[in-house]
Amino acid sequence: MKGIAFSPANSHSFFNRSHSAPRRSSISTKPIQFVKNQNQNQNPSTKTHSFPSFVLKSSKHPPTPVNPEANAPPLVVVGSANADIYVEIERLPREGETVSAKSGQTLAGGKGANQAACGSKLSYPTYFVGQVGEDAHGKLIIEALRNGGVHLDYVRHVGDVPTGHAVVMLQSDGQNSIIIVGGANMSYWPEKLSDEDLAVMRNAGILLLQREIPDSVNIQVAKAAKSAGVPVIFDAGGMDAPIPLELLNVVDIFSPNESELGRITGMPTENFEQIGQAVTKCHEMGVREVLVKLGVKGSALFVEGQKPIRQPIIPAARVIDTTGAGDTFTAAFAVTLVEGKTKEECMRFAAAAASLCVQVKGAIPSMPDRTSVLDLLQSVRASF
Repeated sequence: MKGIAFSPANSHSFFNRSHSAPRRSSISTKPIQFVKNQNQNQNPSTKTHSFPSFVLKSSKHPPTPVNPEANAPPLVVVGSANADIYVEIERLPREGETVSAKSGQTLAGGKGANQAACGSKLSYPTYFVGQVGEDAHGKLIIEALRNGGVHLDYVRHVGDVPTGHAVVMLQSDGQNSIIIVGGANMSYWPEKLSDEDLAVMRNAGILLLQREIPDSVNIQVAKAAKSAGVPVIFDAGGMDAPIPLELLNVVDIFSPNESELGRITGMPTENFEQIGQAVTKCHEMGVREVLVKLGVKGSALFVEGQKPIRQPIIPAARVIDTTGAGDTFTAAFAVTLVEGKTKEECMRFAAAAASLCVQVKGAIPSMPDRTSVLDLLQSVRASF
């Protein structure tokens, strides 16, 4: 297979690229050191990629490399990019009521962009595939991702539609309520992606999806990854609508939070037993592994036919903003999974990353780097 090179003149390629085939990045990974044996319970769905011709191009201002590891197949995130319009309030307004915000600002976000930023900040080579408008919000997001070292070769700028944005109502206890405007995330995707468009998914180490872009796009890219043996993680966050079984049937790990799990299955999820029963319904819908984010109760991974793996939270010194914590958890889990760590190790690393995330305001600005996560895990081990 020759190097992938799309051109604006290529009528078969949807994602226009202004550069030739990317070069191998200096961004690399630092092996995560855990006390447990690293060779047990490796991810069975991860295949070894020969990866001879898909090479990464360094983005502007990449993060500082740590312990170079050559030929790492990238994390590819296909999803949304939003401008998050923050308003800080004491409480949510009641119907018909107007409340004053203590402050307001606009930051880069969106579940896809958040997860891509997290992957790159954890020093793993990461590509983002998505759409932004030709407006100030689009420029804000592109700059934030570029500065975070995310590869942007497959980001498309679309006219006549604004960049996706969200109003984030941040309360004084760190909890938030969010209203999303889809914008470019939901508009002007082609009915059918070309083979050239799908090549980056087939050559990924792992593919990460969410629900803030059309299901039809997720189905196409998940099928492309699955056909090449690339593991697919599907975060349930986004649209509150039934999930096509066609999509669930090509997903390796489905990752809802407990409220999303309840809405998707139509079942109560108020305690762990009920959560387990709802997960059983997910298994019946075609998903073998379900990774449930449980907020302050931690997380749990349900593999069909096996005992659930539970991970408590790693307490944060202070909760400032929970926005992006779930995205941080999912992306950190994906990074460690593609690196071949056990599921228990992946969940522990993800819990530490999420703990650091909630201590900083904003989504992308709060994503932790790898050294900080490892330091937190080391301090947690030392406290026992």
